[in-house]
Amino acid sequence: MQITVHMGEIKVIKAEQSAVSPGLGSCVAVVLCDRKLLIGCVGHIMRPCIREACDTSQPARFADMAVGMMVERMTVLGSQIEDIWAKIFGGANMFPDLISKGSLMDVGALNISAVKQELKRYNIQLIAEEIGGHIGRSVLFDISNGSVVVRSAYLEERRY
Repeated sequence: MQITVHMGEIKVIKAEQSAVSPGLGSCVAVVLCDRKLLIGCVGHIMRPCIREACDTSQPARFADMAVGMMVERMTVLGSQIEDIWAKIFGGANMFPDLISKGSLMDVGALNISAVKQELKRYNIQLIAEEIGGHIGRSVLFDISNGSVVVRSAYLEERRY
């Protein structure tokens, strides 16, 4: 069964399931996986930090909230931190002619930085990434083998 993870959502993935997170531009898809228990969690993160937001009603939109929420959902199901790894995708600068790399308007770069900071804070090993650049992506996570397929316009499909 395939589950769709939309912007600002977090979904737990169990054996016999897969998850797709479509339409990543500056957003970052975080894929957490415990291969021992065949449990995963996918988050489609939109912004780096909740304290800078006007609307805080959906905390899963924010890297500084979502990663902890994802870890908590997995540990409640029996995962141990040392058994969880992460893969991250997205964080593009979709308007490179208008937004300079590293500026405060480069939301993709800010999202990437915030996600990596949170993974480090929770001691989650980052084992793969396809981040930055100027292209949109969609990802498909298969819990049965831990693979993530990345699709984007103009590029071959990639597997991580």
